[in-house]
Amino acid sequence: MQKLRKILRELKGYYYTAWIIIAVAAGLLFPSAFTHWGQFDLRNKWLILFIVQTVMFGMGIQMSLRDFTGLSQTGRGVLIGLVCHFSIMPLMGLLLTKVFHFDPEIAAGIILIGSCSSGLASNVMVYIARANLVLSVTVTAMATLAAPFLTPLLMKLLAGTLIKIKFADMMMEIVKIVIVPIGAALLHDYLKRASGTGKRNVGIMALLATMWLTALPLGWWSWLQAHLSEPATQSATMFGFFAGAIIAGALYHWITERVPRLDDFMPYVSMFGIIYFTTVTTAAGRENLLHVGLLLFLASVIHNAAGYFFGYLLSRICRLDKNSARTIAFEVGLQNGGMASGLAGGMGKLGTVGLAAAVFSPWMNISGSILANYWKRRPVRSEVVSE
Repeated sequence: MQKLRKILRELKGYYYTAWIIIAVAAGLLFPSAFTHWGQFDLRNKWLILFIVQTVMFGMGIQMSLRDFTGLSQTGRGVLIGLVCHFSIMPLMGLLLTKVFHFDPEIAAGIILIGSCSSGLASNVMVYIARANLVLSVTVTAMATLAAPFLTPLLMKLLAGTLIKIKFADMMMEIVKIVIVPIGAALLHDYLKRASGTGKRNVGIMALLATMWLTALPLGWWSWLQAHLSEPATQSATMFGFFAGAIIAGALYHWITERVPRLDDFMPYVSMFGIIYFTTVTTAAGRENLLHVGLLLFLASVIHNAAGYFFGYLLSRICRLDKNSARTIAFEVGLQNGGMASGLAGGMGKLGTVGLAAAVFSPWMNISGSILANYWKRRPVRSEVVSE
């Protein structure tokens, strides 16, 4: 019995991965059940946007404004991590599309997931591996801030011949699905320690944001569309999303003051969201997946392994210590699948461009868990840290 309990404890870290595998299997076996619910399309772009924003908000709850202050301690490591992440992974994705000759939209999806920022899963893996958690959190935070510019740029350069890429539209989409929900979560973090004046100012901003959003369906939005240029209308749309972020962050903080354990529950909400769009993406792309699934899985293994290998190797060449090199390996090898799925959903190409994210994400969780536990059992001996 003791041995069984020990095995179950060791398998606990793989429960989430098991649910992802079940989600993929369900999408393949019962595609119609996960594409429509009655007359409602479960692939609706606004529903996918809402779910991805919820996932990002739940992940953002695990972040803090203090995460961005780690740059002063780990500046060189952060720079190495960012350069490796936004060069190795998109270029490796491009190479794999040339080797395997995928259809253009599926190939674009591989480049897309390689061009996204690192996800918070990397922080979890670094924590398990007992590597440099401060560096990991800082790289993730900075990669998230860089993504609205770098991801559309890389997609335009590397995938512009495969699908139509509108730089400004993709930048706005990333702001909506990543920066806005994480901004709302960081506002909640700010309110935890804010002074009375700070809280009052946020309350005033939330009230003004509510008035703005309430006025939009009452004719204000029609007036804006009639009198503003297209770029100005896009800016007004983005302002509306940021107004929603202020309301969401303030409202969530108000709720947590009455339900303190809500923060602990939010990661499970994020997990459910990831399971949802993994299932829907698999169901939507079932025919493509049956046709190229094995090759796509092989591509995911190579892509992921290349991130770990080159992330670690280049970090050591740049004279980072072993723990920091392990951290960069995770930051490079693990991508933000939620961002990739959200962008694919925004394009209306969840079953093609989004297919790579549905295949790559489960494998990244599996390989990341295996590598993290392997390094955990082989801790780094005392070493002079080079930052």
